[in-house]
Amino acid sequence: MSAPEDLVRSNAAAWDRAAQKYAPDVERDVAFLQGGGNALFETERRVLGDLSACRRAIHLQCSHGLDALSLLDLGVTEVVLGVTEVVGVDISPEMLAQAEQKASRLGARAEWVYADVLDVPSALDGSAQLVYTGKGALPWIHDLDAWAAVVRRLLQPGGRLFVFEGHPLNWVWAMDEATHRLHADGRGYFDREPLANDGFPAAAVEQFTPEGVPAATAWEWQWTLGDVVTAVARAGFVVERLEEHPEHFWPQFDEIGEAELRRLPHTFSLLARLPPDEVPAI
Repeated sequence: MSAPEDLVRSNAAAWDRAAQKYAPDVERDVAFLQGGGNALFETERRVLGDLSACRRAIHLQCSHGLDALSLLDLGVTEVVLGVTEVVGVDISPEMLAQAEQKASRLGARAEWVYADVLDVPSALDGSAQLVYTGKGALPWIHDLDAWAAVVRRLLQPGGRLFVFEGHPLNWVWAMDEATHRLHADGRGYFDREPLANDGFPAAAVEQFTPEGVPAATAWEWQWTLGDVVTAVARAGFVVERLEEHPEHFWPQFDEIGEAELRRLPHTFSLLARLPPDEVPAI
């Protein structure tokens, strides 16, 4: 198995290819936001609550920027979370270019930073009241303790981390069955070895890679719910809320009916806060 750094480089190349899938959606997303739409789930908005005191939110692994821009008060929707400025960080320049197009069209107070999530520029240290992430972000991180340390240094004392993510149990379920059945490849909840993605973004990477050019592989890491909470606590955060939800943010299980899906969790939300006297690590 290659070193984690090599797998991260492969992931960056894969997401740059996959970004082409979203390119036609730039105008649609701008119209959606201009028309008062908000991409955050009701569950996210409920747990986040009033963010009118939040001057800066940093969205780690922001993709093409739709969720980051949904955190802002754009003055066009009743769903006003109240964030004044967002900073989106992502490893894909192609994704960030789309985010910049949307922000420019909207006149939004947004900044986009090209960086690996484990190597966010120190210029952002201690600048945010909120770090937001999730919806498929954590499986692309190979070191959760290093990730939690980055989140800690980005936040001001008393700042909050919010994660809304696919439930780790989603890893083990077969996606082409009519009920919850374990994946035929034998993968387990506690597996630790990185796994080559065979769904998304793999399909998009293959679609947009020119003929004759090797397609980059996207590598995923499985983290249990205990892994995530422990990493956050070990970094010095106080966990305020941990909820599991039956909704799923991505249509992974098209063959399973809604009633069956709601028997098990498919997403979770985590809200954690730095103590008010916490000094971000330099």
